[in-house]
Amino acid sequence: MTQEEGVLVGQAAVDELLKVLDLDRTGEMSFQGMSPSVGPQRVFGGQVAGQALVAAGRTVDPARLVHSLHGYFVRPGDPAEPIAYEVENIRDGRSFSVRRAVALQHEKPIFFMSASFQVSEEGLDHHAPAPPDVPGPDEVPTMVDRLGRYPERLGVWSIIPRPIDVRYVGEPGWVRPGDRPADPHQRVWMRIDGKLPDDPLLHACALTYASDLTLLDSVLSVHGEVWGPGGVVGASLDHALWFHRPFRADEWFLYDCWSPSASGSRGLATGRMFSADGRQIASVVQEGLLRRVGA
Repeated sequence: MTQEEGVLVGQAAVDELLKVLDLDRTGEMSFQGMSPSVGPQRVFGGQVAGQALVAAGRTVDPARLVHSLHGYFVRPGDPAEPIAYEVENIRDGRSFSVRRAVALQHEKPIFFMSASFQVSEEGLDHHAPAPPDVPGPDEVPTMVDRLGRYPERLGVWSIIPRPIDVRYVGEPGWVRPGDRPADPHQRVWMRIDGKLPDDPLLHACALTYASDLTLLDSVLSVHGEVWGPGGVVGASLDHALWFHRPFRADEWFLYDCWSPSASGSRGLATGRMFSADGRQIASVVQEGLLRRVGA
């Protein structure tokens, strides 16, 4: 299936995402990317972070895999304009490579990121267990089921492509005010809703894209708050992501998120990603701007 009520889904939507992540090379260390033809008024943070990682990764030996990235969103991006990516080679050592990537529009930075890549090595191995007693992805409502209950709350999300199958275990943040019970955790099953090529860098970029979709919502979940009229508006301020183990972004993973603190119109959110067999594949931390809006 490629269409649901006029919205691009499935492999067709994934192919569109792959086009967005396939940057044009404009120089030895420079690239250019575009935004989807249909999307929100500002460039989605996960998109610019994913594209920046594509740019950085294309200047590194493919045998070195990304293990972490740290980025700051400094200006809103214009989806109607191309985004230029300039990459700086900070260091190529015997085991690690470090790159700095800056995303620019109108010659001004909208996002900058440092990313580190490592050769494969053996060493100590442990991780905290996945949360117990979480229903599986086939046991929770699909996005289509969720969206059908709140058509008036959807806005642009009712028309943009959906390359990621997102299934909330609890109530999402775009329900009506008062319909969301407070919950200290937000848990979401995700996977790319189609097949990706085997390139590990591409899977890391797709996971980076997905990691910005629901993380900040865990701050609202603590208070039973919602997005939009009668609730809160927000924007990502920074984003950090650590890749722990091999994974495929087109296979189910659980995104277990919570917020340790919120104050001063900012909220801190952290998340762990687990494969369906319980391996921790990544950790994420983000701070975002959160402001109340009227009904």
